[in-house]
Amino acid sequence: MSISVIIPTLNASALLDPIVGAIREQLTAVREIIVIDSASVDNSADKAVSLGCKVIKINRAEFNHGTTRNIAARAASGDVILFMTQDALPANNKLTRELLVPLQDPQTAASYARQIAAPDAAPVESFSREFNYPNRPILKSLDALNTLGIKTFFFSNVCSAIKREVFIALGGFNAAIMNEDMLFASRLILSGYKVAYCPEAAVIHSHNYSFTKQFKRNFDIGVSLREGCLLKYASPAGEGLKYLREGASRLLNEGKYSSLTYFILDTCFRYAGYSMGVRYDLLPKPLRRWMSIHPFYFR
Repeated sequence: MSISVIIPTLNASALLDPIVGAIREQLTAVREIIVIDSASVDNSADKAVSLGCKVIKINRAEFNHGTTRNIAARAASGDVILFMTQDALPANNKLTRELLVPLQDPQTAASYARQIAAPDAAPVESFSREFNYPNRPILKSLDALNTLGIKTFFFSNVCSAIKREVFIALGGFNAAIMNEDMLFASRLILSGYKVAYCPEAAVIHSHNYSFTKQFKRNFDIGVSLREGCLLKYASPAGEGLKYLREGASRLLNEGKYSSLTYFILDTCFRYAGYSMGVRYDLLPKPLRRWMSIHPFYFR
């Protein structure tokens, strides 16, 4: 199967050399790299061209996590579309090969990579990556709903591979405020397809977000799950409580008491943002815009 890589960019000139270089060095070569740039002011588009990438330019106001990727996908020619973000660096040269392995199964339509925290990641962020991206493969289908609940649909466009034919047939990504990847995975699985998590395919990717940024991100996550009608699969005693218990226990056992305090506060801000997001329709629009990373969504 041939691969088209798609990378949305915004002021990513300094990041493109290592990412494109790592993609070119993969054991399973890619057919093309498509960069869709949101009017960067740091010469990102020209940099991408110089690295041999195909470039699509859009106005920054036109950016949308789902729609922007759909535009690039329509220009792709590969059998498989590999979506990446500008800050996800392949951890090894097996990334493309490992993502393709489960796609040999006709019923498996998508796969996604493990995310490993960068060396400068805070302990809380390192735990978050390990919690969401364990070192064991997972094949998710409708059968998993009874045990995994909403986590059945967990999927990340930080590094994901989707069969292009299926992607086009299902209409691509939603024009969502966030979680376009998870919403698409839910449609795949509810349509009878399978989604594979491939820990042998790994990228280095993490963020040390402030409490305010965590609140805003999780507000947008709540909005997307509400609009995507996925809340019925979420359990009040599900992943959130498991995350809090395991994270607190790990940091306590490691004697990282200051990180434990930070972790508890970080989790509170996440939960508060999410709780407001799932009730966003009760809020006035100016408040929605203030709470969101993407205020333009609530124009």
